[in-house]
Amino acid sequence: MTEQYPSPQEPDLNPERERSARDMATLVYLIQAIAIFTALPFFVAVIVNYVKRGDVRGTLAESHFRWQIRTFWYWLLWLVIGTITWWILIGMVILLINQVWLIYRVIRGWLALADNRPAYS
Repeated sequence: MTEQYPSPQEPDLNPERERSARDMATLVYLIQAIAIFTALPFFVAVIVNYVKRGDVRGTLAESHFRWQIRTFWYWLLWLVIGTITWWILIGMVILLINQVWLIYRVIRGWLALADNRPAYS
């Protein structure tokens, strides 16, 4: 028997499940904030996102998990592009912009979660 999750249009009315999902999203934002200084925790954060994604389905945290996963993959893409182009000096600019963008995504997502808003408007 599989557990049924409410659809995104139909909010979860279980406050304990909602709180647990928000706590998990907060933990991932914290790990992502640490990853601003060293990249390794970012991989841990995205693994948590993928492992716990089913647990947050139908909660406010679902949009935050999607936001966090996309933040990781776009950050990684631009990290690779910036590293490959480092030798022509454009890579330094790409890496700097990527880092600023990462800081923006973590702060914006975390503030939206703190305000009980979905990550996407």
